[in-house]
Amino acid sequence: MDTSSRFRRLPRSAGIVAALALSCTLAGCGLTIPTDPEGTLDAVTGGELRIGTSPDGDLVEVRDGVPSGRIVELVDDYADSIHAEPDWTVASEETLVTMLEDGELDLIAGGITAETPWLDRAGVSRGYTGIDGADGREIVVLVPLGENAFLSSLETFLDEEVGS
Repeated sequence: MDTSSRFRRLPRSAGIVAALALSCTLAGCGLTIPTDPEGTLDAVTGGELRIGTSPDGDLVEVRDGVPSGRIVELVDDYADSIHAEPDWTVASEETLVTMLEDGELDLIAGGITAETPWLDRAGVSRGYTGIDGADGREIVVLVPLGENAFLSSLETFLDEEVGS
């Protein structure tokens, strides 16, 4: 008996049908990509956006505990775009990252660069060099690990506002 006839390839259309069936199955489950395991984007949209920052030259100035500057303006504009009320916390980066991990913050924005040491503790946005006051640095924003829909929404906004 010729064993090569036992292992025939399925027609290409069978693979396409299988892929469509899988897509329909996943769509039926309500799965959307990207997702937020903790639901950050849903929670902040129309609610409160808790933001942490640290002073950094022209990017973030703090007077009487109130932050201002280009990064603050950008994040406030993002909050407005998702109908969220921004709530700012000023602290050291290490304190802010711990607060992010503990679920007390939704994002950290300031003079954090692409060389951030927090890669293993936070989700990191793409780098943005077109932010006024960054002095050519590639600025990133930190979000909770795994909150990819939230990060995608934020990056889409930043791409439109300052480019990548």
